[in-house]
Amino acid sequence: MGKLKSLQVLNLANNSFSGSIPVALSHLSNLKYLNLLGNRLSGQIPSELNQLVQLEELDLSVNNLTGSISLFNTQLKNLQTLVLSNNDITGSIPSNFCLWNSNLQQLFLHQNNLSGKFPSELLNCSSLQQLDLSDNNFEGELPSSLDKLENLTDLKLNNNSFSGKLPPEIGNMSNLVNFYLFDNMIMGRLPPEIGKLQRLSTLYLYDNQLSGGIPIELTNCSSLTEIDFFGNHFTGSIPPSIGKLKNLIVLQLRQNDLSGPIPPSLGYCRKLQILALADNKLSGTLPPTFRFLSELYKVTLYNNSFEGPLPSSLFSLKNLQIINFSHNRFSGSISPLLGSNSLTALDLTNNSFSGSIPSRLAMSRNLSRLRLANNHLIGNIPNEFKKLTELKFLDLSFNNLTGDVTPQLSNCMELEHFLLSNNQFKGTMPSWLGNLEELGELDFSSNFFHGEIPAQLGNCSRLLKLSLYSNNLSGKIPPEIGNLTSLNVLNLQRNNLSGSIPSTIQECKKIFELRLSENFLTGSIPPEIGKLTELQVILDLSKNSLSGKIPSFLGNLEKLERLNLSFNHLQGEVPFSLAKLTSLHMLNLSNNELQGQLPSTFSGFPLSSFMGNEKLCGPPLESCLESGGQEKKSLSNTAVVGIVVAIVFTSTVICLVMLYIMVRIWCNWRRVTISSLDGGTEQQKIIKEEERWGYGEEKRRNSDHHQYWKMNSLPMVPEQDNKQISTTCIFHFKMDT
Repeated sequence: MGKLKSLQVLNLANNSFSGSIPVALSHLSNLKYLNLLGNRLSGQIPSELNQLVQLEELDLSVNNLTGSISLFNTQLKNLQTLVLSNNDITGSIPSNFCLWNSNLQQLFLHQNNLSGKFPSELLNCSSLQQLDLSDNNFEGELPSSLDKLENLTDLKLNNNSFSGKLPPEIGNMSNLVNFYLFDNMIMGRLPPEIGKLQRLSTLYLYDNQLSGGIPIELTNCSSLTEIDFFGNHFTGSIPPSIGKLKNLIVLQLRQNDLSGPIPPSLGYCRKLQILALADNKLSGTLPPTFRFLSELYKVTLYNNSFEGPLPSSLFSLKNLQIINFSHNRFSGSISPLLGSNSLTALDLTNNSFSGSIPSRLAMSRNLSRLRLANNHLIGNIPNEFKKLTELKFLDLSFNNLTGDVTPQLSNCMELEHFLLSNNQFKGTMPSWLGNLEELGELDFSSNFFHGEIPAQLGNCSRLLKLSLYSNNLSGKIPPEIGNLTSLNVLNLQRNNLSGSIPSTIQECKKIFELRLSENFLTGSIPPEIGKLTELQVILDLSKNSLSGKIPSFLGNLEKLERLNLSFNHLQGEVPFSLAKLTSLHMLNLSNNELQGQLPSTFSGFPLSSFMGNEKLCGPPLESCLESGGQEKKSLSNTAVVGIVVAIVFTSTVICLVMLYIMVRIWCNWRRVTISSLDGGTEQQKIIKEEERWGYGEEKRRNSDHHQYWKMNSLPMVPEQDNKQISTTCIFHFKMDT
């Protein structure tokens, strides 16, 4: 190829060439256009390409090139466009990058691994019109001399680590049209000098740390079509002169600290299509000038403090597709929002709307997301909802809705989320729910549904969450529940369910939250639950009538954080396999019939976790006494009575013996007194006996002829000495001190 001396245009883009860039390309001395985009080329950019002195456009993007930039060192004076994007080029910009070249107009280096501060070498590229350094590792402050690039129309510095303040000299770049600085660490105030950029069309500063008020001078940028300040720390109010931006199409101010009302002048931005003011501290009512925003198709005001009724003028906004006014203080009727036939999403969650759900809401045939939860709505679900065949998300929970679940909703075959919790719905659960094959979340909890759980729910194979707690459901848990192999959450607590827990639940291998408490379930805990190894949030079987032993297989639930088996009739010992539940931080086994020793790892749980099990012992309960290699069981009432009787009997015997001894002592004393009158012969014998028996030397204590007894020992006197008791019998007792 190097022999094609006259070749001027070479386009090999979007092939599968691999290997390095051939050095022979440098021999194409007349080449003006070289495009190798979208191949698998690797290695460094050969410095020999500097010999292509006629080259005007070079595109090496979307390859696997590495190393540093080795171009512009000598002769590429005619180059106007250089595209090196989407490679793995490292290092910084060469110091002589534009030293001899003022013709470069377009430089695209985005999505590489270039680093260092903003390349001051680029400030020599005086003809530069488009500069893209996005998605690299540049850092530090932006230079105040940035305005040297006076011809720049597009400046893209996003997705780097630039910091510091935005230099006010940015206002001198009078030709700037598109300025992308998002996803950096720019802080401080937005300089008012930015208002001098009369040609500025797109200003993306989102995901920085900008603070202070939005300068009113910004509204002088009359060419602005898109403003995105999402995720900063702007304070104060929206500039009241925002209506001067007649060409504004997108206004994104979400997730700041803005306060005050929406300026009425906003209604004069008649080209506005997207208005995002969510996650601020805005307040007040919607201005009546909203009716002028005829091009508006997306408006998100959620997480603010807006209040009052919706202006009837909203009915005229026929292009509205997405409305999210959730988490505010709006009140009154939702009727003004029903003028758009193109409506696809309506979210009014957490407000104070009242009245019934308008049936003409069904006129929005493309509605796929309807959320009216946490309001004060009353009445039934309109039968006209059968027309909403595109509906995927229906959330009417936490209202005062009544009646049955309209069978017309069976036409909504695309439903993925069906949430009616905390209302006053009644009747039986419809079996047609089993036809909703796309259903992923079903929550009918806290209503007045009765009857059995329809077995047809087992057909909803994509169901992730099934919550029916706090109803009046009865009958058995259908074994078809095992068909819900994708289920993550099952909550059936506070119903009147009976029968045993179906063993088919073992097929719900992805479940991580299982609540069956406060029912009338009987039988034993199926050991198959031990196969639900993804159980993590909770296993709650409390307040039922379960019996039998706790299955040792529960020890396999090593991710489990909370286990509640309280208020049942469980028996036997607590299996030591439960000691493997190292993630457990809440345990309740109270009020059962458990016995034996607790695993030592349970000592850190409160006493209340085990109360109501009389035969259970071990920390934090009373310790168990070792007996025959096993821990001693708690004593029965009969055994306690027997022990008390034995103690009383023994005490009585001891008292009688002591009384007998005292009498004998008194008798001996009398004899000794009398015999002393006979000249002391007998007294001397007694003294000798004292020296012999009383407190003789230690070496005599183990003599075969003498025994020593403690006062509380039985029998009090050895049998073999009974016949030899004399006046010295008192000395047969060793007195402990």
